[in-house]
Amino acid sequence: MSSKTKYIFVTGGVTSSLGKGIVSASLAKLLQSRGFNVTIQKLDPYINVDPGTLNPYEHGECYVTDDGAETDLDLGHYERFLNISTSQNNNVTTGKIYQSVINRERKGDYLGKTVQVIPHITNEIKEHILKLGKDKQYDVVITEIGGTVGDIESLPFIESIRQLKWDLNKDVLFIHLTLIPYLSTSGELKTKPTQHSVKTLLEYGIQPDILVCRTEYHLDEDIRKKIALFCNVEKECVIESIDANSIYEVPLLMLKEQLDVVVCQKLELNSRTKPNLTKWKKFLHNLQEPKQTIHIALVGKYVELKDSYISIAESLIHSGSKNKTKVNLHWIHSSKINDKNCNSLLKGLEGIIVAPGFGSRAIEGKILAVKYARINKIPFLGICLGMQCAVIEFARNVLMMEDAHTIEIDSNTKYPVISLMEEQKNLEKMGGTMRLGSYECNVVKNTLLHQIYSQTIIQERHRHRFEFNNEFLKEFESKGMIFSGINSKNNLMETIELPSHPWFLGVQFHPEYKSTVENPHPIFSDFIDAGLRYTNK
Repeated sequence: MSSKTKYIFVTGGVTSSLGKGIVSASLAKLLQSRGFNVTIQKLDPYINVDPGTLNPYEHGECYVTDDGAETDLDLGHYERFLNISTSQNNNVTTGKIYQSVINRERKGDYLGKTVQVIPHITNEIKEHILKLGKDKQYDVVITEIGGTVGDIESLPFIESIRQLKWDLNKDVLFIHLTLIPYLSTSGELKTKPTQHSVKTLLEYGIQPDILVCRTEYHLDEDIRKKIALFCNVEKECVIESIDANSIYEVPLLMLKEQLDVVVCQKLELNSRTKPNLTKWKKFLHNLQEPKQTIHIALVGKYVELKDSYISIAESLIHSGSKNKTKVNLHWIHSSKINDKNCNSLLKGLEGIIVAPGFGSRAIEGKILAVKYARINKIPFLGICLGMQCAVIEFARNVLMMEDAHTIEIDSNTKYPVISLMEEQKNLEKMGGTMRLGSYECNVVKNTLLHQIYSQTIIQERHRHRFEFNNEFLKEFESKGMIFSGINSKNNLMETIELPSHPWFLGVQFHPEYKSTVENPHPIFSDFIDAGLRYTNK
């Protein structure tokens, strides 16, 4: 094992959405299985400081780390694959880089020099890239460059990693993910887009060491030789990445292609162990050969873009595999739910999840979904706004507070059962100002929550501004609602339950952020168990 941290940079060409994040996570998993300490970071080219203020339709889910960073959704993949926590240092945007440089300029750190992309922006980028390797905690740091080579937004990142190659020499490796399209009219795989993509990289001063080729069909030897010849790489460095049914198959496909072997050779990494993927293979076996099926509804307002709820979807996959159960997820847009069609839309399901979100659009559909689950005794899980919707529904239909609402939507409601957190009331800036990251929660004994965790103190990640209004606490408790998770520092009611219901749980936090392949989150696992019991009753 090398004493120096090695750096791998993953770029993409031809088109976006080829799966750089999954390939990066798969390679990291293979290296981890060989005994190396690995982490991954994402460089995003957009000028937003972070994705926290982005509409989910724009960029999918905003992922949250333990230390409260709002990050790209790819960090979720990294954590789910590697079973490790990431941090604010694992995601850098162009906006964050420029903000840092401008702040330094305002302080006079540059001593009156003209601030330029080179060297000031590129030096800032390099500093962020190298930050994870400074304490020698990691043997390998993999950096995924967002966007596509040739995009004007990505140029400072590309120039920075070019410079790092000269700074670190043999400790740097370039992997380029590209596309080999298939033309049905001619029945051929075409290499020209890949050649052009590599040519663009060469124009920027980067020669890729390894090419990972996304393809619908297997690459034969002639195709591999052709790509190697025209792209200046060894044939063994042309790696096939064929379309897979599941992202969790990709590490095994990369293992078969010996991507990890080639990387270790190129970086002179001496692994003392062969890849150990026993747990991964067991997970995949259960996923591919389930013994039973369950139907779960995910009720949200961004369901057109499934990446908006990707952590929830993946958490259900993890727990489904653990339970040897195939989870058929029914994506239901909350705007389409009304009094007349609620029964028909939700009938025949074994579980209902009401998803997180912000704003007034389609919230009444979420509230109706909660009501349906509560009355019909269907296992229910409400996450963040989903929990708040459960509170509103209970207030309206059990406590008979007809006007009950969250002040996020109705500031003049007679019954503000969900209110703004005290520390949020005087904030002027929206970005990065929510209650973010991991917080401690005290679990009440003899509750569903305690049954799930078997612990009295838990740590979960948060992303919210609004909370349960404790002024109404006694009214809710008098009608049977239990507040089973409490943050003792600010007396925040973190979770709600209904003991009269077979399985009814609302959580203010986001359990989906902590579910991994090796450690499915217990809330989702127990939720699926409840759904199976409902099916077999």
